[in-house]
Amino acid sequence: MFVFIDPAAATPVFAQIEESIATQIVTGAIATGTRLPAARELAGSLGVNVHTVLRAYQGLRDQGQVELRRGRGAVVVGMPTAERVREAVARAASEAKAAGIPIGTLLALTRKEYES
Repeated sequence: MFVFIDPAAATPVFAQIEESIATQIVTGAIATGTRLPAARELAGSLGVNVHTVLRAYQGLRDQGQVELRRGRGAVVVGMPTAERVREAVARAASEAKAAGIPIGTLLALTRKEYES
């Protein structure tokens, strides 16, 4: 698992950690059943406060992506809904590619649908 944060970004650090891990769960880079690093360990490697990591883990819990177990840490429980969305995106990308639609157009269409 690789988590990158940008301390200069406008997005809070806890949200960057949460988003990075959530993206890896959705894309399958972090498998269901995987135990996330201890909050102290991840905080130490990122150079942030342990409470920042705990807040990110709590956000992932609230989204249903991880289960927090006392004494056992955070365990990925996956996201069936996200998996369906990922599959739908893969199908849309494949169809767009086959139809010769440029990626910029596909992204613009996706953004328009998402925001409507």
